[in-house]
Amino acid sequence: MQIKVKTFQELSLNELYEILALRSEVFVVEQDCVYQDIDGKDQKALHIMGYKDEVLVAYTRCFDKGMYFNEASIGRVIVKEGFRKYGFGHVIFEASIKEVEERFKVDSIKISAQKHLTKFYESHNFKQIGEGYLEDGIPHIAMIKS
Repeated sequence: MQIKVKTFQELSLNELYEILALRSEVFVVEQDCVYQDIDGKDQKALHIMGYKDEVLVAYTRCFDKGMYFNEASIGRVIVKEGFRKYGFGHVIFEASIKEVEERFKVDSIKISAQKHLTKFYESHNFKQIGEGYLEDGIPHIAMIKS
């Protein structure tokens, strides 16, 4: 999988369209969750894109500390259905952690994880903090890597 890292301003119109289409495909259609994906935060985010044979198959968006949480953060973690069995989730998430730590010079990263994916995030040294909560009707838990 080829990784591309871009700010919002560096994204081409086609890349932005691919990102929004993938997010809608997974979060809105597959997970049957009606929510406001286009939330005005993409302009402040760092976009990590994973391509396989020129198809966007994995994605995250990342923020410096204070832009989303007090800590730096990674969100909108996605792997296209049909590509999850190849470990691309681990590849895109590791690339995101590395990019956040190097670019933003931080030691701590916070995420809002879907509860059923806690073992995935724990495998990347994230620990659960606080109580679980519902976000857009889906059980979540805050997690932190420090």
